[in-house]
Amino acid sequence: MLTFTLVLFLWIFSVCLHEFAHAYVAYTGGDLSVRDKGYLTLNPLKYLDPVTSLMLPVVFLLLGGIGLPGAAVYIDRSKLRSAARESAVALAGPAMNLALLLLLALIVNHSPLGASIYAPALAFLGLLQASAVILNMLPIPGFDGYGALSPHLSGELRERYERYGQHAIWVLFLLLFLVPPFARVFWSTVRLLAEGCGISMAQAWVGYDQFRFWD
Repeated sequence: MLTFTLVLFLWIFSVCLHEFAHAYVAYTGGDLSVRDKGYLTLNPLKYLDPVTSLMLPVVFLLLGGIGLPGAAVYIDRSKLRSAARESAVALAGPAMNLALLLLLALIVNHSPLGASIYAPALAFLGLLQASAVILNMLPIPGFDGYGALSPHLSGELRERYERYGQHAIWVLFLLLFLVPPFARVFWSTVRLLAEGCGISMAQAWVGYDQFRFWD
């Protein structure tokens, strides 16, 4: 239960940091409205949307240990100075998840917490950050990977992509949960990133087992 509580709390906080990264880069890129909306703060309450920041990320966390950041920051893209700035705003979220992954690996491997009862929980949290990076970089509407790509597409291509792509996110999650070969490719990629950053998969899976205390 300790691991469950710790991971859940820190994961929700990391979702807020993901959104803060989007907002900060948008502000530096020309969208000053994010300041008026109260997004330029590390106060988690500013980013908590009941559905996108809490319900959906927590549901996917409970179902399969997948790191799904929520989308609770509203950017006025018309105020951004260039297509490159739009791409930077989109990439800021996954970049934050990658930074958190590296920080967690540093803590687990080079601090007293690495030898404490919290180590498996922190390693599992690192695995979640890795899954968030990979998931968000997919070029599918609704994910940051597409957000980085879309400013460079023609209007017609973008419209066509988004018209058919709006269903792709649900197809993706069905593949992840119902098609084992697809899930294996996804998790193998996540594992490579996590291990490459210094997360022990053995420790992470211990944390996963502790997190799912009801099994």
